Amino acid sequence: MKEILEHVLYLLIGGGAHASIDAAVTDIPVALRGRRPKGAAHSPWEIVEHMRIAQWDILEFSRNAKHVSPAWPEGCWPANPAPPRAAAWEESIKAFRRDLKAMLRLVANPRSRLFARIPHGDGQTLLREALLIADHNAYHLGELIVVRRLLGVWHG
Repeated sequence: MKEILEHVLYLLIGGGAHASIDAAVTDIPVALRGRRPKGAAHSPWEIVEHMRIAQWDILEFSRNAKHVSPAWPEGCWPANPAPPRAAAWEESIKAFRRDLKAMLRLVANPRSRLFARIPHGDGQTLLREALLIADHNAYHLGELIVVRRLLGVWHG
């Protein structure tokens, strides 16, 4: 059990072959955060904000029986390709980090039962939700890096 827990925590923080949120969002010029490059469906802002919303939703579902998920897809993506105000970019990243830390604490809590069904779910377990966050984040961090390459601002 301890080994599984260590692997899940490692995966959640972007371990191994996955880029971290910090690497993916660092040094994106303000003027490009809301730009959808040719060939891409989303701007950096749309990806970052979607990741924040989705991770928050999964976290809240995992720990709060009264949580109501946003409508799909309109509630899970920002309405516009650009941040609504200058501070929104950093606020979204800060909230993403805060919620990721909360999920790490939830998973690492010795009282958490990783394999037990979440009582208000329909078969989900905390392990499944943690892996969903890791998978979803890895997918969209990869997407963000592709968008950065298309914008000419990825040097990794």
